[in-house]
Amino acid sequence: MDEAQTWIRQINAGSKAAANDLVATYYREVYAFVYKQTLSQELSLDMTQEILISMLRSIRHYDSEKGAFRTWLYKIATARLVDYYRSKYYGYHRVVVPIEEHELVSTDDFTVTAEHREDVERILAIINRLDAATQQIFRLRFFAEESFREIAKALQMPEGTVKTKYYAMIRTIQKQFEEERHG
Repeated sequence: MDEAQTWIRQINAGSKAAANDLVATYYREVYAFVYKQTLSQELSLDMTQEILISMLRSIRHYDSEKGAFRTWLYKIATARLVDYYRSKYYGYHRVVVPIEEHELVSTDDFTVTAEHREDVERILAIINRLDAATQQIFRLRFFAEESFREIAKALQMPEGTVKTKYYAMIRTIQKQFEEERHG
């Protein structure tokens, strides 16, 4: 039994210390996952807290037979991100990161950072138009770097379907980027 399994058993028995240990272990990883998709420190902090609270509230439903704990946690995080990007709040309040949040080492670094941010925003704009299941597959693979096997297990669908949806999404993104470059 791994450490997460031990903590889960202890949490289900009422241990607050185990809950604190589990949250402390996964906090930075979940924050990084969310930040890659929001590009906002403040929003990422808020969403990470919401995700971890949701995880603790639903931990009794975690079933190790359906996949690894990490994948289950990322599934919760992905669902929260999908909800956020589909919310009216997102539609009306696009996140703008103040220039102070970036450490400007050189003009080249700033240009790369700005280009990266634009690419991520363009990718997110494309995937946010998709159904929730396809978004989950893409986010779990691209941002969480989960294996196709773990994603298939967590979402309870054939691995071949997961791969097909993911690669179709990659082609869609590439096509969109090409059209923007030439159009």
